[in-house]
Amino acid sequence: MKRSVLIGAFVVVSTWASQAADATKQLSAAADVINKLASSHQIPSSLLSQAKCVAVIPQMTKAGFMVGGKHGSGVVACRAASGWSGPAFISITGGSFGLQAGAEQQELVLLMNAQGEQELKSGHWDLGAEAVAAGPSGETGATTSTGWKAPVLSYSNSSGAFAGADIGGSKIGVDTGEIHNTYGESASLEGILDGHIQAPASAQKFISALQQVAGR
Repeated sequence: MKRSVLIGAFVVVSTWASQAADATKQLSAAADVINKLASSHQIPSSLLSQAKCVAVIPQMTKAGFMVGGKHGSGVVACRAASGWSGPAFISITGGSFGLQAGAEQQELVLLMNAQGEQELKSGHWDLGAEAVAAGPSGETGATTSTGWKAPVLSYSNSSGAFAGADIGGSKIGVDTGEIHNTYGESASLEGILDGHIQAPASAQKFISALQQVAGR
C-alpha cells in the first residue's frame, strides 16, 4: 500500500514538472518571437505602443485532420495598472488562414486595441471578418486607412520578415488547463490579464521583451 502511494505521488510530481517545463518552454519561445519582432522594425512602433494586449503564437502549424486548417498555442498579456500583466495561455484555430504561402510553420503576433481586449477577456472568441485585419508593416504603414479600426491587427513570420496576416474566421480559445497548472486552480483569464495575479518567474523573460518592444 505504501509503495503504491509513493508511486502515485511520484507520477503526480513528474506530471506537474513536465507541465511546468512545457509552459516555460512556450513562454521562452514567445519571448524569442517578441525579440525578433523588435529587431525587425517591421511592425509600426506607434501601434505597438498603443496596443492594449499582445498575443504571441510561437508556432502555427498545419492541422492534418482539417483541410487547410491551422492550429497553435501561445500566450497573451495586457496592460494593467502596474504594467504588463502576467501572460495567460491561449490557443488559436482556423479553417483557412491566409498566412504566408508555402510555410509549414509560422509565428503569429496579434495586437489588440481596447475593444479587442474586452472581447478577449470574455473568453472564447470567434474572429469574424470585421474583428481582425492584416496589420500594416513599416513605420509609414501605421497611418493607413485600415489601421486601428479592427479590434485585432495580425502579423505572421515564416522567413524572418513580419507581414500582415489574414486570420479572419479563426477562433481564440482559453487554455484553462495550462493556466491552472501555472497559476493555480482558482486563476482565471480575466484575473491574470487584469494584473490581479502575480506572474510566475518563468514569465519574466517574456514580460521584459514585451516592455522593450511596446513600452510599459
